[in-house]
Amino acid sequence: MSEFKRIPAEQAKALRDQGAVVVDIRDAAAYAACHITGARHLDNHSVADFIRAADLDAPTLVVCYHGNSSQSAAAYLVGQGFSDVYSVDGGFESWRVTFPAETTQSQPE
Repeated sequence: MSEFKRIPAEQAKALRDQGAVVVDIRDAAAYAACHITGARHLDNHSVADFIRAADLDAPTLVVCYHGNSSQSAAAYLVGQGFSDVYSVDGGFESWRVTFPAETTQSQPE
């Protein structure tokens, strides 16, 4: 069984630019306020559907606030059969500081 890998935002961006799937496990309000462009929000309600529809061999990047919770989520995805999973060290905050132009803010309704 494979294990997830921890990578910095720079490596994560390179993988995303090559087509890796980005999943954001922060709460819905934080995701709505600002997230990595192209990221999909995952929570306890959407994860089962995500897993059913996912390509288990596609590189998958897991992002949380600071890189702690994403490690547990990455381990969970590996346990569900994903073979190429990464936890982004420093989480969304590291990405936001390193690549501010690569984030999307939802417009208020």
